[in-house]
Amino acid sequence: MAVIVALLAAPIPWPMQALSQSPPAPRPKSPPPSPGKPAAPDPAFEAAKAAFEALPETERKGLQDALVWTGDFNGVVTGTFGKRTHDALTAYQKRAGGAGTGPLDAPGRSALLKAGAAARNAVGFAVRPDPASGTVLGLPERRLPKRGPIPGGTRWQSADGRITVEAKSFPPGETSLEAVFARITAPSPERRVTYKLQRPDFLVVTAETATGKSYIRYAAGEMGVRGLTLGYDKALSETFDRLVIAIANSFVPFPDAAPAAPAVPVARAAPTPPLPADRPAAPHATGLVVGPGRVLTSAAAFDKCASPRIDGQAARIAVRDTDLILLDSTGLTKSGFFPPLRPEAATPAEAMLVLSAEAGGAVTAAPSALAQDGRITAPLQPGAGGAPILDPAGALVGLVSVYPTAPRRVAGVVPPARYGTVAGARIGQFLTAAGMAVPAADATAARLADAIVGIACQP
Repeated sequence: MAVIVALLAAPIPWPMQALSQSPPAPRPKSPPPSPGKPAAPDPAFEAAKAAFEALPETERKGLQDALVWTGDFNGVVTGTFGKRTHDALTAYQKRAGGAGTGPLDAPGRSALLKAGAAARNAVGFAVRPDPASGTVLGLPERRLPKRGPIPGGTRWQSADGRITVEAKSFPPGETSLEAVFARITAPSPERRVTYKLQRPDFLVVTAETATGKSYIRYAAGEMGVRGLTLGYDKALSETFDRLVIAIANSFVPFPDAAPAAPAVPVARAAPTPPLPADRPAAPHATGLVVGPGRVLTSAAAFDKCASPRIDGQAARIAVRDTDLILLDSTGLTKSGFFPPLRPEAATPAEAMLVLSAEAGGAVTAAPSALAQDGRITAPLQPGAGGAPILDPAGALVGLVSVYPTAPRRVAGVVPPARYGTVAGARIGQFLTAAGMAVPAADATAARLADAIVGIACQP
């Protein structure tokens, strides 16, 4: 209790942790396809997809929302069917049983909606406008009986103070997303940011301390900046994580500007603010310039890329082995400083930094940690396959092997996850065999960001 009180006295956000959910039960994997042949369709997946997509949109959203409440779905309620929805339905069905009925036939759908409604009603979840902040959000009112004003918004708390939710707004010109982002991601010895994402119209940040978790989301519009902050004791994760997802899905920062949507027969849901329509797509992979016209990347990240392009210029595979690829792009003018290879192996749990290419040529630096098995844990984004991993001194420890085609998302964002790597020793061997000079260990990496490029693929 004393810890929570101390956290509430600090400026937003409270130093707490990223969301976590137990992954749904895995489905049996089909045998790998033969080289050169497309993967065979999964009959169970295709049948579930056809049954789901035949339903009205309101019912599709209602089923996804119910799966949030049963603890099986941890994504944004959109009414679209994908692997996440299929896995959630499979996990729910395994746990719920139901001889002779499935979650998508009429009796199964009725049972699933009933289970979701029972979980919502048990905590008194209701979606209401908050006049003080101008937002709309859903709250488990039985869990948050304490309510009081704060500047620009409202605060709700549990009776013991271990859960806090704030909706807050700033009028136009008072602050900006950039200023909010800088404040809530500022370094602190007691607090670790576990995920951060900033876009022109919204941001999402999660953080943790030894005892707490937090989820923070702000959006910008013509009416200013409005946001949601959730903080709670880690000991409550087992029951409160799904409520965090439900609250985040229900949050509407600018309801007056939101387009009308059909009524959902369950808790109202709103997706994470969309990216601008003209935003360029994320790159297929990240590359590291290692010489004039030469770019190093991961072979796994490069799979299914028949026609690579770098900075708009065509590229070809110059050298390839099982782990790495060296691309040749004669029209590439971008250069940079190739970092020295770290001479010794990294120690487990050592802090690292991953530099990856983003849409529009931007470079993102993501904090990461090395695990005992050589994998890293980091909040990466699409296109991070092939991204270099650096130690605090700027030496190259390895590359991210591959980024998943369907990353796990929580409340619409990708939380920190574990990724395979290509070790620095392999990189040294590969470059030497390719006739490339390997930098000395005492070189500097001041211009390393200039050497990071996005690799696009033409169909």
